[in-house]
Amino acid sequence: MAAVLHLSGEQEAVHGGFSHLQTQLNAVQEKGNVQLSIANALWAQQGYAFLDSFLELTKSHYGAGVRFVDFAGNTEAARVEINTWVEEQTREKIKDLIKQGMLEPATALVLCNAIYFKGNWFSQFEKERTRDADFFVAPEKTVQVSMMNQSTDVKFRRFDGFSAIELPYTGNALSMVVFLPEQQDGLAVFEDQLKQETVMAWLADLANTSPSEVSISLPKFKTTCEFELSSALAEMGMPRAFSDADFSGMTGRKDLFISKVVHKAFVDVNEEGTEAAAATAVIMDKASIRPLTFRADHPFVFLIRDNATGSMLFAGRIVDPTV
Repeated sequence: MAAVLHLSGEQEAVHGGFSHLQTQLNAVQEKGNVQLSIANALWAQQGYAFLDSFLELTKSHYGAGVRFVDFAGNTEAARVEINTWVEEQTREKIKDLIKQGMLEPATALVLCNAIYFKGNWFSQFEKERTRDADFFVAPEKTVQVSMMNQSTDVKFRRFDGFSAIELPYTGNALSMVVFLPEQQDGLAVFEDQLKQETVMAWLADLANTSPSEVSISLPKFKTTCEFELSSALAEMGMPRAFSDADFSGMTGRKDLFISKVVHKAFVDVNEEGTEAAAATAVIMDKASIRPLTFRADHPFVFLIRDNATGSMLFAGRIVDPTV
C-alpha cells in the first residue's frame, strides 16, 4: 500500500506530514480570499474494539473524531448519517456518496474525507464576452459550448506537444493550471506522459515563467463524476488490502479488510471563478471465512485417474454438456 500510495518514510513522519499539510491548507481559508475546507471523520461499529492508539492518531493528526453507529442492526441509518455529513462538508455539492447496498451488516468502519473549494479568479472573465463556440470533442466532431474570453497577464509556457497556462484565484494562494495538447485528438498521448515527476517538472518550469499578456478562451463547464476504486487500486499493486489484509494497527487483530473505496467529485467553472468539492469513503468489513466456490458453467477439461498409482484412465474436454 505504501508503494502504491507513494507514502515513503516512517509512519510517524507520514502522519505528521499530512497534519502539517492540512494545517497549511486550512490557513489559506483564514486569509479570507477563498473558501477552502478539509474534513475527516470515522464511523465505527458500536461495540467493536479499536486500539486507543489508532483512534488517538486519527484525531490528533487528521482531526477525525470517531462516531459509533450500528452497521449490523441498522445499516441504512448509518448510510444516511454518513451521507448527510458529506453533504454538509461539501455545501451539498456531493450527495449520496455511499449508495444503497455498499454498506453491509459486516461493515466495521468507514473512513471519510471531504474537501470544498470556492474561489474567484484574480482576473475575472466578463460575462458580456462569453460566446457560443465550437469545442472539438474529436477532429471531425464538435459540440456547442459557452466560451469565456479575456486578455490578461498570466504565466504561459509552450512545451513539446502542448502548452500550459496558470490562472490564479484571488489572493494568489491557489491557481488553476490548464494543459492543452496541440493536436485536437492529442489528449490520450498527453495523458500517457502524466507521471508525478514529469508533472512536477512542468509546474516548476511554468512557475519560473514571467507573466505575459495572453488571449484566453476557456469553456464554462460543470461536471460531476464518481468512481469505485477498489479494482483500480488492486491492479496498481495493493490487492491484499481487499482480501488477505493486515490492518492490525487499527484493532490489534487481522480482522479487517477494505471492501470498497468510493470517490465523487464536482467542479463548476464560470466567469467569476471555480467551485469544487470531492469526497472519498473507504469502507472496511470484518473478515470472515468465506466458502470456496467451484462453478463449472463454462467449458472445462476433466480426467479420471487411479489415485494410488496416479495413472490417468480417461481424459476429455466438455465444451457443450448437452451434446
